Amino acid sequence: MNHAINTTAPDARYWSAQMSAVSTQRDRTSFMRIYDHFAPRLQRYLRNLGVSGPVADELVQDALLTLWRKAAMFDPARASLDTWLYRVARNLYIDHVRREPHWLPIQEGLDRLDHVESGRLDSQPESFFDQDILKQAIDRLPPVQAKLVRMCYLESKSHGEISRELDMPLGSVKSSLRRAFAKLQGSMRAPR
Repeated sequence: MNHAINTTAPDARYWSAQMSAVSTQRDRTSFMRIYDHFAPRLQRYLRNLGVSGPVADELVQDALLTLWRKAAMFDPARASLDTWLYRVARNLYIDHVRREPHWLPIQEGLDRLDHVESGRLDSQPESFFDQDILKQAIDRLPPVQAKLVRMCYLESKSHGEISRELDMPLGSVKSSLRRAFAKLQGSMRAPR
């Protein structure tokens, strides 16, 4: 008697079928298969981005809730389920970071600087002052950090793209950007 156990991991077709069942039949069993498989992986992914445990738990729950609510939007011809789900988690993480108080003045300044550099000048004198302060703050960063900030926020490159382009470890890119943001935050809060 040969009782071979199937140990192969589910493939993209399997996950597409599970998503189809969730989308068309609101199949809870299929959803739980997806949840059980992907929740710990998403948790690890977010923790590797530096997200604290409780926040990572919340983001995983939000990602999987998004999957449940928007299952009909999943298109296996465009992306595999894992790619789609990691993108959802990444976008939720970005939204979370952007809601943090320190992000707003920096992001607003980067947005204004981007407008100036693209030729769309803002006519408000205080806007030029803020842009100038942000540009000076970026220029005062160590050269590598300044380059990373410009690549990430002015050129809209992902951490992975920056890592590959500069031949720099991904973890170094992320930690250098965190340090750069801390310095920019201090510069933007300093009395003018």
